[in-house]
Amino acid sequence: MNNTESLAWFKSSYSGAEGGDCIEVAAGAGAVHVRDSKDVARPALRVSPDAWAGFVGLAAAE
Repeated sequence: MNNTESLAWFKSSYSGAEGGDCIEVAAGAGAVHVRDSKDVARPALRVSPDAWAGFVGLAAAE
């Protein structure tokens, strides 16, 4: 299990003040971690930096 407590988490810029559906992202050593900002006790999704860049590129094109 990876320790994600020491990571610097950043909330999505699409998150509203009402705390709607949000994600948080943190860059770790060789991986990008993604978690639900409303349930940070759950394990984070861990993806490679290349996979994250591909996802962000596709999401930005929408």
